[in-house]
Amino acid sequence: MTLHRPTPASSGETPQDVARRIDALRGQLGDDVLVMGHHYQHDSVIRHTDLRGDSLELARKVDAISAKHIVFCGVYFMAESAALLARDGQSVHIPESDANCVMSQMAPAQRVDAVLRNLSGAGRNVIPLAYVNTSLAVKAVVGRHGGAVCTSANAKTMLTWARERADAVVFLPDKNLARNTADLLGIAEDRRHILDIRDGGAAVDMDAASGAELLMWPGCCAIHARFNLRQMERMRDEHPGCRIAVHPECSPEVVRAADAAGSTSFLIRYAEEQKPGTTLVIGTEINLVERLAAQHAGRITVLPLLESGCSHMARVTAPKLLTTLESIASGTASPVAIPLDLQDDAHAALQRMLEACA
Repeated sequence: MTLHRPTPASSGETPQDVARRIDALRGQLGDDVLVMGHHYQHDSVIRHTDLRGDSLELARKVDAISAKHIVFCGVYFMAESAALLARDGQSVHIPESDANCVMSQMAPAQRVDAVLRNLSGAGRNVIPLAYVNTSLAVKAVVGRHGGAVCTSANAKTMLTWARERADAVVFLPDKNLARNTADLLGIAEDRRHILDIRDGGAAVDMDAASGAELLMWPGCCAIHARFNLRQMERMRDEHPGCRIAVHPECSPEVVRAADAAGSTSFLIRYAEEQKPGTTLVIGTEINLVERLAAQHAGRITVLPLLESGCSHMARVTAPKLLTTLESIASGTASPVAIPLDLQDDAHAALQRMLEACA
């Protein structure tokens, strides 16, 4: 299995040099700084984190952090969520502000608002449920419309929450997570509708939407959309008796053909639960698969369904973490800024999730 190595901080500086400098700065900054990292980060970054987890785990942990500075190693929407939940006087930093999310970019806030207004204008009580993989602006729109945020770990709980409060739910932006969650809840196919979001939101088929209780945004995760049935068949042929576990951002066909499906944290637990000698094939971001393979080496064999990496997660590197820590130490750091006009509504959407899943 090929490991992905980040570029050193400067010419002639080795990854080991960068790691030593980070460790020295961490010692200098002490309890003033806490580093969080998503499971999809490379090991060269993860090794320096105090807390690691999936989106839900990390959001839940923010409230208990007392450090003045939180460095979030992940994509930008995650750092925004941490900044929303941070205490007064705390600042949140991200080593690479251009680390975005393709799925998030599929749901521009202005278009989300236009679609929700069109649907609500038809006289139905429509509540939006936004996957955490959305921008702060989208979370604010969702909050204003009485909706909430969800993660892959709690999508079933949160879709149930939303259905109890509305005639219809708009699930955005991942249609695959929406469809897989609908399958878990037994929502019939004829009660689902994928929205046409073209023409600034004006192309929605209102007749079709009026007969559905689950209205799905047509977005997807570029990482998990790469997995397919042919790959699964090949792995079963090459590794008879193997188990296959995938993330619910994969297509429903892939999820149905797998032995198990669940969030990033679920996949980690699933690997831990396998009997010695098992071959486990995992369909998710390659950094996590490689980490699990190394962690369980000698007990079970962990293989990727396909080597599928997130280019945006990869933009956060150890050298950039070092630069962020240096800027905090020198007092020149620029923390993640939350526009005041978005703060309350976006916070409300996040808070509804945390309360529903407490």
